Amino acid sequence: MEPFEIFISGYAKLPMGTTAEELYKVIAVGILVDKNTGEILDADCTLVTSVAKNLVNKLLVGKNILRFEEIEKAINERYFGTVKKSLISSIKKCHDKLKIILEEGPVEV
Repeated sequence: MEPFEIFISGYAKLPMGTTAEELYKVIAVGILVDKNTGEILDADCTLVTSVAKNLVNKLLVGKNILRFEEIEKAINERYFGTVKKSLISSIKKCHDKLKIILEEGPVEV
């Protein structure tokens, strides 16, 4: 792992009655980010199917978490699963966390 790589996670409540909600109660999104650029280097989430997890990974990796609106637009155009709002909310929390980290100054390595 490189010194500029940091891990950020975001969580959001899942809709009642979904398989993911029955298993996890919340959705978790974890991203590995280049703190110098905001580029998402890797991503994972607690969706149930591998197809959904892979899609989220493809939608996030290579994007800039600091440009949240672009990520939200991509999800709205390509993801039509039941937990879309929760997914977007958890990614937004990752965005907000990185902004706080950057405002606090350099990350010690």
